[in-house]
Amino acid sequence: MDQSEIINLWKAYDRKLEASLMLNKSNAIEITRLKTKSLLSSMTPLKIFTIIVGMLWVGIGGTIVVNLFVHAYASVSPFFLYSAAFQLLLTAIGIGIYLYQLVLIHQMDITDTLIKTQKRLTQLKSSTLWVARILLLQLPAWTTFYWSMDLIKSGHLPYIFLNSVVTLLAIAVSLWLFINIRYENREKKWFKLIFEGKEWTPVIKAIELHKEIEAFERE
Repeated sequence: MDQSEIINLWKAYDRKLEASLMLNKSNAIEITRLKTKSLLSSMTPLKIFTIIVGMLWVGIGGTIVVNLFVHAYASVSPFFLYSAAFQLLLTAIGIGIYLYQLVLIHQMDITDTLIKTQKRLTQLKSSTLWVARILLLQLPAWTTFYWSMDLIKSGHLPYIFLNSVVTLLAIAVSLWLFINIRYENREKKWFKLIFEGKEWTPVIKAIELHKEIEAFERE
């Protein structure tokens, strides 16, 4: 075997090796895309369940509250009416965000471009943070719905003071969470306590897998 044949064999081997590496890279990207889709799809059942329960809650509760506003406003505590209306409004907004997230997950396709996938993952991450912020604003409503004008007029100062402190604390906590629930705080203990689970973990893992795909593409 002369030198030219050896060189040709070497070049042929080099081409096969390069083709094999490209195939492995393509397979790795495809598998990672499938994992990303699977992670996001795992969020769907819980979101559908939450939407159904939320719609029932808002539908039934909204009907009751509207009827009370229209037919029994003078005889029902305004604290109850406005607290319930506030809670139901925020729940309805939360349901809307969940529906938006379902659309995003459904639109996610393993054949999408990296830019399109990244955009949808960013929207999913951002909307997950927003729905938590909005729903946690409900906290004060759960501390005022049982108040009544009779309680205020009774002059029972210790009870009024205690309830006022609880409500003010709930307002402070809900506003603090609304301001501080940000992606930059994801490593903090309180953040993990709120977000660990099917609502958040799949999104973060999907983002990490997307970064792996970007790294493969750059190689």
